[in-house]
This record gives sequence, structure tokens and C-alpha cells, in this order.
Amino acid sequence: MSSSAPPEAGSAPVSKSDGGGPDGGGLDRGVLAVAMVVVLGAIMSILDVTVVHIAVPALSQEFGAPLSQIQWVATGYTLALATVIPVTGWAASRFGTKRLYMISLGLFVLGSALAGMAWSAESLIAFRVLQGLGGGMIMPAGMTILTQKAGPQRVGQVMSVVGIPMLLGPISGPILGGWLVDDVSWRWIFYINVPVGIISLFLAWRILDRDTPQPGEKLDLLGLLLLSPGLAALIYGLATGAEKGAFDSAEVIGFTAVGAVLVAGFVVRALSAEVPLIDLRLFKRRSVAAASGTMVLFGLAFFGAMFLMPMYYQLVRGESAFHTGLLLIPQGLGAMVTMPIGGKLTDKIGPGRVVLAGLVLIVGGMIGFTTQMDVDTSKAVLGVALFVMGLGMGLTMMPTMSAAMQSLSHDEVPRASTALNIIQQVAGSIGTAAISVILTTELADRLPGSGGGLGSTEEVPPEVMAQLAPKMAEAFSTTFWWALALLALAFIPALLLPRHRPETKVDVMPLH
Repeated sequence: MSSSAPPEAGSAPVSKSDGGGPDGGGLDRGVLAVAMVVVLGAIMSILDVTVVHIAVPALSQEFGAPLSQIQWVATGYTLALATVIPVTGWAASRFGTKRLYMISLGLFVLGSALAGMAWSAESLIAFRVLQGLGGGMIMPAGMTILTQKAGPQRVGQVMSVVGIPMLLGPISGPILGGWLVDDVSWRWIFYINVPVGIISLFLAWRILDRDTPQPGEKLDLLGLLLLSPGLAALIYGLATGAEKGAFDSAEVIGFTAVGAVLVAGFVVRALSAEVPLIDLRLFKRRSVAAASGTMVLFGLAFFGAMFLMPMYYQLVRGESAFHTGLLLIPQGLGAMVTMPIGGKLTDKIGPGRVVLAGLVLIVGGMIGFTTQMDVDTSKAVLGVALFVMGLGMGLTMMPTMSAAMQSLSHDEVPRASTALNIIQQVAGSIGTAAISVILTTELADRLPGSGGGLGSTEEVPPEVMAQLAPKMAEAFSTTFWWALALLALAFIPALLLPRHRPETKVDVMPLH
């Protein structure tokens, strides 16, 4: 598939096939075709995360493994993401984004097929790591392809398209996972990726533009050896701390400290290297730095908070996995309403005002969990709070990404996309780990002798559960206050986001 020649600055539409010029018109058919390929791969990888989360109790029972071990089915995937994401920027330049995208899809499909055939908890965790090696490259490679194809004037609309998987994940993932686990087999939460992945590979081969790799660029091997193990050690330490309910053990302190030192060493290296693995000098730009700060605080608070809701419904309210998935639908519906609006507003008035409005909505929704969450709180009230949070998410996630991307040239996009995806993944992982520790501590304080454990409550006698549930609900409500405090801090960098539409750049759409 050939692409049109790049426009001159301030020129007319790119080609006759374009549905709109680079000055902010609608996305043309070529961009929409590429978006379809990218979204299909992203949906597969994001759905897999939400499906697995809701299946953790069933996997624990299947393999006779404690929850502390089986949770590494999710954590191992995250560790693999953190390890592979840093190299995607270099790989995109060296081999081309199309090749990289297809390789990542292939690894993800292979990992999915093997995970479906897993015979033990250990083998499942290993195959999930393989999945993560592919899944970690799908989103940054896809975002780079789509951003470069559309140009800066339409980056808000492009980010809205990329945000579709983030809508479908919260809506479809828990429902699909609950149904497959309850009525089919847990193995199909992985097997279902195989046909979808094969279709994605075929469409990528047919539709994506031919690559224009840059063989002259060298890999910053020292930077890679510092950052990838550093991120993995940092996340491992935090996840282990969450699992044990404390950060004072030698193992947790050791891994966390080593990870922090390696990441700090990478920062020093990146600021001095001629061609760093990730160009941290991009963060000298106010828009990139403000977007990164907003994304960190938003990720810590929002993804940590979203970790709580499925557990609240299943442990405190006694809901099944499938019904829990249905109860989480309002969040996705809210984001579905505002995400396309947020993209268009970002292109017209700039991301700053859009993100601030989104944060206000998320705070409003989360206050409902801090003040209303109890053992018998109306599910309609909780649904409204989730819907409002979804409205805010649709105005926050992609416009924040757009704020960083809109000031970058074509050659800077792969590096920035990689850096921002690392920030998002690490912030979400740290947020989930931190919220887990807080919740475990709150439960232990209210339920002496339990150690803050979060095992299944299905076998607890009703009369005992009637005494435990109010205290558990109180622990969840208190934990939400911590998430709310982190979210409030996100307003500080968000105030520095650009409040104007992006300027046209000549070199954003290259001639392939």
C-alpha cells in the first residue's frame, strides 16, 4: 500500500483520497485502514490483561496454587512489558515499525497458544512472560505507525482511535473472562487470541506501509542493560512487597533498591550518550514533561483504584466473576462517550483544558467510592460513580498523550512513544502494588489474625461473612482516599499542559 507524498507547510490536502487535510479534518481512508490494524492488535493485548485478572481465582484453584503465586501470571506479564518496551524505539528505527509490529504480534500469539496448553502454574507464568515480550511492543509500535501516518494536526483524533481498546478492555474483558472461565474453560482466555492474532498479522502485512528502516543507528546497549533490568527489578520489588503486605523484608528492599539505582544510572547515561536508548532530552520541553508528570500521577491513582473494584464486588458483595464484569460496564460506557469528543477538542483547543476537565470528573466519581462504599451501597450509585470516572478517563488518557506528541517531529515520535508507554506501564504497576499494600494493611488492622489476606469468601459461612463484610468495605473505602489524594496531585502538572492547537510540521508524514 503506497502512501501520499508529504505536504508542504500550509498546503492543501495530502491527496484526493484524504477525507480532510492536515489542518484538522477527518481521518482519511488510509489512516482509518491503518487504525483498524493497530486497534485490532491493541484490543487483543489489552483484553488479555483484563481477562486474566478476573480469572486469577479460577487459575489458583485449577493448579492448586496459592493466590500469592498465581498472581505472578499477571505480574510476570508486566515484568516482561517493562523489559521489552525500552528497546522498541531503537527497533522501530532499525528494522521498521511494520516489521516490529508483526514480530510483536507473532510473539504474543505464540505465547497465547502455549499459555492455553500450560500444565502447571510455573509453565503458565513462563508462557505469560513470552506473551509480555510481544505485548509490550504492540502498543508503542502501533501508536508510532498511526501517529506518523496522520500527522500532528490530527493527533487528537488518532489518540481517540487508539483509545478504543482502552474502552473495550474494561467493558468486555471481565465479561468475556467470566463467561469463558465459568462456562467454557480457562484455557480459552488464551486460545481466543490465536485466531484474532492471525487475522491481525494478515491485515498488517497487507495494509501497513512498507518500512523505511535506518540501519545506521546503533543500539545503546549500556542503556538497555541499565534500564530493562532496572525496571524489572523495581517492579518485582514492589510487586513482592504488595504480595507480602510490607516493604521491610530484605528481598523487597534489595530488589527495589537495585532497580532504583539501575534506573538512576540509565538517566545519567541517557543524558550523556550521543544516541541514547530513550532521548530524555525530549523532557526538557514543557509539554512533554507536563504530560509525563500528569501520566505518572494519573496512572498511580486511576489504575490502582481500578484494581480495587473487581475485588470489592467479589469479596465484599459476593458477586460472581461474570456479574462483576457486568457491574463494571458503566466505566467503559462513560469513556466511550467522551473519548471521541476529547480527541476532537484536543485538536481544536489544545489538550490542557480537556485534561483538566477530565481530572475533575474522575475526582468527582472517585469521591463516591470514598464516601458511599459500604456493604449494602446501591449498585446504581456505584454504577453512576463508575460512569462519571469513565467520562473523565475519556478526557484524560489520550489527550495527555497527545499533549506530548503534538510538538514532536517525525523522527522523535518513536522515542517519545516508547518513553511514554514505559511511564504508563510502570506507573500503573507501581500504583497497583501501592494500593495493594494499603488495602492489605487496612484489612489487617480491621480483621486481626487475617494478615490482610484476600482469599475467596465463597466458603465463609453467611453469619461470619455478615460480620466481616462491613469491616472489609470500610477498608476498601479508606484505600480509595489514598488513590484520591494521588489523583489530586495530578492537577499540578496538568496545569502546565499546552492550551492551544498544535502547529503544522513539514516532516511528520514521510515519503515511503
